[in-house]
Amino acid sequence: MVLASASLAPPALAVAMRRSRFRDLAMCSLNMWAYLAAYELPHDNAERLEARVRIDYPIAADTVLGLGVPPTLRLQRCFSHPGSINRFERVLVMCHWAWFMVPHASVLYVRLRRPERFTSAAARMYAVFDLGASFYWAIPTAPPWYAAREGRFAAAGSPALRRMMIEYGEEFWGDRWAALYDVLGGNPLAAMPSLHFATSLMGAHLLSEAGPVAGAVGWSYAAVLGLALVYLGEHYAIDLVGGAALAETVRVATPAAAPLARRLAAALIGLEHLAASG
Repeated sequence: MVLASASLAPPALAVAMRRSRFRDLAMCSLNMWAYLAAYELPHDNAERLEARVRIDYPIAADTVLGLGVPPTLRLQRCFSHPGSINRFERVLVMCHWAWFMVPHASVLYVRLRRPERFTSAAARMYAVFDLGASFYWAIPTAPPWYAAREGRFAAAGSPALRRMMIEYGEEFWGDRWAALYDVLGGNPLAAMPSLHFATSLMGAHLLSEAGPVAGAVGWSYAAVLGLALVYLGEHYAIDLVGGAALAETVRVATPAAAPLARRLAAALIGLEHLAASG
């Protein structure tokens, strides 16, 4: 019932209000409300979700990608020092926190600079979010920090795999950190695919269409975020591969989906006119 009502909110707004900049932004916000419901609901029953979670397959995949050692472990062993967060690691954590704004800022930039491209840009970005959420129901997958907490890396040597975002979050935010994390960490077992990386890649594509300078900023951010996600223990490298595959699938499939999208849009416009005349 929650998912049904949340998913109907954007088309309902399209019928209830005439097209405007405010309605465009409100529809994006309502879509994210629906996404958050889909993202968080599996963890409402934490014990049931933990009984289904996949922990080992991403470790095996990353061991292959890392030539015998998962990239997260390799990076942390080479460059981090247990008990401290260096300046570079703080930059990576800040980059990770910035993600909560970056995908939406990319769509907003297109709306302001290239409004004729907004509909397509928003559809592609939020399709990545919505399709990604379906994987979190079908194959709940644990991130590296969770696997380390469950002892999966105990035999891999020391130092242990760290979750630096938590370490620095407590230092940076102090007493406010617990409340912030409670709001933002709605489902810890939603690692595959990495929507952090997938939406950042899609944002880079959208910004590239808006202009070369904006595109360079978008691709630079996506590259740094990819490093941050793996280095900080938030995602495996294979999660990023999955995220990239999702983003590229949406991008490539967009022309084929366009006729259906146009028919749905026409139906909504018809309902909008009917509601206005009534």
